Amino acid sequence: MIDAEKLAAFALVTAITSVVPGQSMMFVMGQAIWRGARAGWAALIGMQIGYLAWWALAAFGLGTLAATYPLAFRLLAYAGIAYLAWLGLAAIRHSSHPDTDTPDAPRHLSRNAFRDGIFVAIGNPKSLIYMVAIIPPFVDPAASIGPQIVILAVLALVIDLPIGALYIVAGQKLARVMERAATRRWIDRGIGALFLMISALVLVELVESGL
Repeated sequence: MIDAEKLAAFALVTAITSVVPGQSMMFVMGQAIWRGARAGWAALIGMQIGYLAWWALAAFGLGTLAATYPLAFRLLAYAGIAYLAWLGLAAIRHSSHPDTDTPDAPRHLSRNAFRDGIFVAIGNPKSLIYMVAIIPPFVDPAASIGPQIVILAVLALVIDLPIGALYIVAGQKLARVMERAATRRWIDRGIGALFLMISALVLVELVESGL
């Protein structure tokens, strides 16, 4: 089963990726701003339903990979660590010019926020990257993969919902704060440092475990 340190590191990574404005959370914010909190919640719940499809694929795919090709799983785990480190370096580098990549909330008015939330989650390329690159370092291939994926999925859901609620409640105020260059600069630097720290800690644990 997943040890406490890995679980804490995964929780931190999940929280960071949820807090940073991306396509999914900006969609939730957009619905809340232009159609009200009810539409924002519908979009957020729909997104979580869409993510379940990715989690199911992760449970099946990673379990098969770990059992059939242990070396491939090991390489995937190390690739995930490298990806986390790359995200950290990219965030720090981006902090020198945060104005060039201010996220734009989708401004179309959807008539079915719940349905569109599902499609946004399934169609978001970051979902695939998250499942393929980030999850493997936090999974123990020597143990049953399925229960570990369930634990990670539940933890991600528990973290994602309140953060999504923050986007819904904050609405336009949060959007304005995130558009400030100085704010985004310090957020980028902090996120970069956290990702580098997490990647280093997970790497040490993988090496010590013999993976």
